[in-house]
Amino acid sequence: MYEHIEPAELAFDDDGTPRSTRFDDVYHTRTGALGQARHVFLRGNGLPARWQGRRRFTILETGFGLGLNFLATWAAWRDDPARSDCLHFVSVEKHPLTATDLARLLEGFPELGPMSQALVCDWPLPLPGIHRLSLEGGRVVLTLLFGDATSALEKLVCRADALYLDGFSPACNPELWSPRICHLLARLCAPQATLATWSVAGAVREALGHAGFDLQRSAGFAGKREMLTGQLNATLSARAEAAMPAPRERRAIVVGAGLAGTAVAQRLAARGWQIDLIDAADGPGQGASGNLAGVLRPLPSLDDNRLSRLTRAGTLHGLRHLAMLEALGQAPRWSRCGVLHLARDRDHQAKQAQVVEAHAPPAAYLRFVEQAEAARLAGWPVEAGGWWFEQAGWVQPPSLCAANLAACGDRLHSHFGTRFARFERLGEHWLARSDDGAVIAEAPHLILANGVGIGAFAPSRVLPVRPARGQVTHLDAADGTPPDVVVCRLGYVSPAIDGVRCAGATFQVADDEPALRDADQAENLSRLELMLPGFGETLLAPRLAGRVGFRPASPDRLPMVGELPTGERPDGATLAGHLPRHPGLFAISGFGARGLVWSSLIGELVASQLDGDPLPLERDIVEGLDPGRFLLRPSRARIRNDE
Repeated sequence: MYEHIEPAELAFDDDGTPRSTRFDDVYHTRTGALGQARHVFLRGNGLPARWQGRRRFTILETGFGLGLNFLATWAAWRDDPARSDCLHFVSVEKHPLTATDLARLLEGFPELGPMSQALVCDWPLPLPGIHRLSLEGGRVVLTLLFGDATSALEKLVCRADALYLDGFSPACNPELWSPRICHLLARLCAPQATLATWSVAGAVREALGHAGFDLQRSAGFAGKREMLTGQLNATLSARAEAAMPAPRERRAIVVGAGLAGTAVAQRLAARGWQIDLIDAADGPGQGASGNLAGVLRPLPSLDDNRLSRLTRAGTLHGLRHLAMLEALGQAPRWSRCGVLHLARDRDHQAKQAQVVEAHAPPAAYLRFVEQAEAARLAGWPVEAGGWWFEQAGWVQPPSLCAANLAACGDRLHSHFGTRFARFERLGEHWLARSDDGAVIAEAPHLILANGVGIGAFAPSRVLPVRPARGQVTHLDAADGTPPDVVVCRLGYVSPAIDGVRCAGATFQVADDEPALRDADQAENLSRLELMLPGFGETLLAPRLAGRVGFRPASPDRLPMVGELPTGERPDGATLAGHLPRHPGLFAISGFGARGLVWSSLIGELVASQLDGDPLPLERDIVEGLDPGRFLLRPSRARIRNDE
């Protein structure tokens, strides 16, 4: 079920102190807000000393509020020459401030200057789920969970070195300090984790003690006599230590230079990994990722199912990823022109309107438009209203693949024009071999992101990946002619890009014809007529032009992402996590027609899994993507079109 995020309702006391009208409590002390952050949360957790000399340090906070604890921590980390290589800050917020309110409140802390501006500029829309912000050149990572703390912490995958227990007081917001929250926090702790909070309420101390923390009282800040600090007890620390994966060399082989492969290569390289990338083509993005333009937009549903949540998260993360590449000077070809998703028929239009009414999303993300406004947006008469995604648009996949690789710098060793023929395990490493048996590369981790080619190898044949043929039609078009937005309706049509408009695409399973076909051209033109009635009359006998690609499709329309199962199913195995795996052998496949929507987020997910970072997706979604799911239940025989 969709969790509507209601932004904070802000008011001010007579002295200008910001207050939540919902909880009738202040966001920070009347004086010395930054001083409290430094005294209670930094010093209370032994910082900055505890992060010094470490590769990564992770902090988990309850109650982001104005972000003062985060900004004070970022400032202390920035000022420390012995700081950790990376700072992860994870925070839960049920009622986030709007970007406008956040900017106004942070103006009162000029010493935070550029950091506040960076936070406000990248502040996410109030939408449920996980939002990951990359700051300080990627060395400071803010992971925001918008939603109820209980459900958010249940789904979080994280190993926290320090806890900041903040939020409104236990008297005003008891749910955030409940025994259940305390036990969830303990489950998310790394060995020897610490905590700090300004609250010394008896119920809080009792809940934390029962959850497994050893507690101490110490001097509070300013007028508050005491505060609370603590450590994860020895039993839970030992348990957390036992669950930690053994460290491995930070090297990986990535097979495939399409959207999936280049995305995971870039995210690993950004973390300092060395990558060997193998592809038979002479450059990136020449297989299924080779189209002139693809669509980046979500697919909402009334029940907010996994597919909807994943397309929302993928679209939002994809937009951030594009902006990050632009900031690095590696801008791909793309346009935030907006996407108009027209209803198929009257019943579908009613469902689209119902989704928007029930979810009440920010208008910048999604709104329903009636037929007249849809026609104005499209610049062409249309037969229906539908969804308008203002911040969505088109991306040129090969340019995104190239930008991903360019951003890797000298951490990437590319093997283009090299056919990956087989692989084998030798000790702790995987060996990738060419046709003649020569070793192309060796590393502890091997990531198969080679599209439909993943089925050519015995270990990956456990995956029900099926090639789906897609033909896109290219139409001559003058730049600036309508539509200048992407229009979808059982297909899609792009704006003119360098004098060419893309229309399509067909989706045919078990069809291996590589050549363009007149029948598929006619199907695409028929869909174009359905989207934009009469548009075909403006075309002068379109020539047979376009592109055919073969996309790896999944029976349940969700991608397959994770360590490959061996194919064995032990007695009593009821969860994918019970299945034995090939150590260090990962698969990224099954994107179907949603490579643009999912690739950047899935790249971050796999890189986070391999490097031990907090995950950018909720636990239940990650489990739903596990390749082992198909060993536990029969696959559906039919693959549906992804539109």
